[in-house]
Amino acid sequence: MKTYMSISLSCVFFFALIILSCVPPAMAQDKQAPKDSLVITLNMDAVYNRPFLQSGKSPIAIGGYVEVNSDYAVTDGITEGLSFHMQRLTLFMSSTIKQRIKFLTEIEFEDGTEEINIEFAALDFELHPLLVIRGGIIMIPIGAFNQNHDGPKWEFVERPLSATTIIPSTWSNVGFGLHGKSYQGDWVWGYEAYLTNGFDDTIIDNEHGKTWLPATKKNPSRFEESFNGTPMSTLKTAIRHRKIGEIGLSWMGVVYNKFKDDGIIVDDKRRVDVVVVDYNKTIKQKLYITGEWAWTFIDVPDTYSQQYGRRQTGGYTDVVFTFLKKRMLGWDNARLNASVRGEYVDYNMDEFNETGSKIHDEVWGINTSLSFRPSLQTVIRVNYGYYWETDLLGNPPSKTARIQFGFSSYF
Repeated sequence: MKTYMSISLSCVFFFALIILSCVPPAMAQDKQAPKDSLVITLNMDAVYNRPFLQSGKSPIAIGGYVEVNSDYAVTDGITEGLSFHMQRLTLFMSSTIKQRIKFLTEIEFEDGTEEINIEFAALDFELHPLLVIRGGIIMIPIGAFNQNHDGPKWEFVERPLSATTIIPSTWSNVGFGLHGKSYQGDWVWGYEAYLTNGFDDTIIDNEHGKTWLPATKKNPSRFEESFNGTPMSTLKTAIRHRKIGEIGLSWMGVVYNKFKDDGIIVDDKRRVDVVVVDYNKTIKQKLYITGEWAWTFIDVPDTYSQQYGRRQTGGYTDVVFTFLKKRMLGWDNARLNASVRGEYVDYNMDEFNETGSKIHDEVWGINTSLSFRPSLQTVIRVNYGYYWETDLLGNPPSKTARIQFGFSSYF
């Protein structure tokens, strides 16, 4: 427990130093965004950086996106055939209630209506460009994908493994906090800091039989109250240059177990901490590179078997190349993109107590894509992926080949 407590305190101190040191003296003047800086956006802007429709003088702007896909996979020569999947329908609405007071909500319907989630519903009060108060259901700014996850922005049907199985995909919770940005020339810097409800003990007590942070998303009561009365802290800082790209560093941490019942101490406090580095860069409007890497640290009780990892890691890199941009099929500036994604996740970085050998439980994957974009808001894509999944003992991996076709579009 002391080890994980020191990790948490170190993270807080580390991020405080980074946030202070990332602000050059010129930026410290708290400048407003220059007119030509609107093209310099950060991942933290993704929640508002979407196509909205507004009718006349209506105070409400609405929008959304849809994803429909097909899937054919073969694992070690065994297949369940071809399936079609209505993956998600997402609706969002925003309103500028008064100058510097904004509200936005995002509601997602997954797998038909099997899951209906409010992913974001927050009110922003801008006291200053560097001091915006936010409260409500907040999309936790851990990594880049969690904030910038809209299907039409990506060339791949599947979301990255690390962003869905190491970090809970579209991880959101109720809370309050601050965010802000500052501009100077070709630079923009931003930060976010929130206190929200956090994880619960299903991250080590779930149907997967392993440490699995996404299991906590199935607990709807997290939108009503904290599992143990301890708020989760989340900090992120990011900086971007027009020519260099954006790099972000984020951390979230909380005590996840029920350590007190009716005022009586029933267990030691056990923490979970996640640290993520993310990067993205566009080169001459033809080559786009993005990726992130995550590390998790979980204080697992000694009574649990070694299959429950105390450390996890994973990440991905996407490389997207536009090899043709012209008028095609009646659409101006249509694009053909070729893309590749490399990814890796290790659900258990520990070693066996008996032998000292590595515990495996890991997945390697490579995914390729050919996509057609009649506009930047719509993508039609064909993906081919190959994955190697190794069990705890490191036996020869199972191999999965997967072909997917589908489309995604804002509307």
